[in-house]
Amino acid sequence: MSAPTSLAMTLRALRLSGVLSEYETLARQATQDEGSYERYQAAVLESELHARDERRTERLLKRSSLPEGKSLDALDTKELPAKVRKQIPALIEGGFVERAENVLAFGLPGRGKTHLLCAIGRELILRHGMSVMFTTTFHLVQQLLVAKRDLVIEGMLKKLDRFDVVILDDIGYVQQSREEMEVLFTFLAERYERRSLMISSNLLFSEWDKIFKDPMTTAAAIDRVVHHATILELNCDSYRTKHAKEKNRK
Repeated sequence: MSAPTSLAMTLRALRLSGVLSEYETLARQATQDEGSYERYQAAVLESELHARDERRTERLLKRSSLPEGKSLDALDTKELPAKVRKQIPALIEGGFVERAENVLAFGLPGRGKTHLLCAIGRELILRHGMSVMFTTTFHLVQQLLVAKRDLVIEGMLKKLDRFDVVILDDIGYVQQSREEMEVLFTFLAERYERRSLMISSNLLFSEWDKIFKDPMTTAAAIDRVVHHATILELNCDSYRTKHAKEKNRK
């Protein structure tokens, strides 16, 4: 067996796919440049680290369930309020996640709340390797109800706790029953000051009694999500209406 073949088999056995794909190219380059063995070795190991980072990013993006196309590049930031535009750079740096703080986006339908939060979530993955999960509030509540019925809600909450950030879309979009309200409150309380939430809502805080039914639970829920939170107020024109008009003009 030749040395290159033996080396390739060893690299496969060690699951060093980054080295496997690059070592021959780097070896030729090192020979041509008359580089030192140490430089060649460093370049090979850097290629493995880069490959592993790429694979991890791919896994995080897949696990996140972030909608396709809702990226920062695709977001028309010129249409956002000036205050929100100024808040974005600090949010994508991820400091709020390290501090277990929340981000709340408010605005009428079509203002870009979901796109903005998803774009920030995607940047947290790409820039910092953070684990992010996107879900609609309705879908999460239904999952929690099933887990509660099957007596495994603690296990589900532990699984959700593995995510640095959970993006909870459209809280209050569907009116909750008391049982639904209870599991939603349990989830919010579980993450309080431990993990970050990013929440979009069409409802102002003064209307959250439609979600949590009674004043005490409403006040407790608001207190938990607002404490040290960043508020994004999207009081701009509707994205959807504007894009529909532009499409019709073409």
